[in-house]
Amino acid sequence: MSQDIPTAAHQALVPLAFITPGDEVRLASMGPEIDAHQREQLTAYGLAENRPIRVLQQRPMTVILAEEVELALEHSVARHIWVSR
Repeated sequence: MSQDIPTAAHQALVPLAFITPGDEVRLASMGPEIDAHQREQLTAYGLAENRPIRVLQQRPMTVILAEEVELALEHSVARHIWVSR
């Protein structure tokens, strides 16, 4: 009998807005709800696929640290940024 060992491929994606402050995650993707211009801005600030992101706070906005840049995101945006643990 084989035992399944969780791997990165089996981990579920979670919206950034639901990550506990203090946790570090990796960006998986940005949902289609984020328009191209905003996606370009976020990428310029260091939000790129598989990059580490540390969540600093969730209220009143989602504040993250990405590539040594602190960003404050509205929850309407953070809900459409998908990350893995």
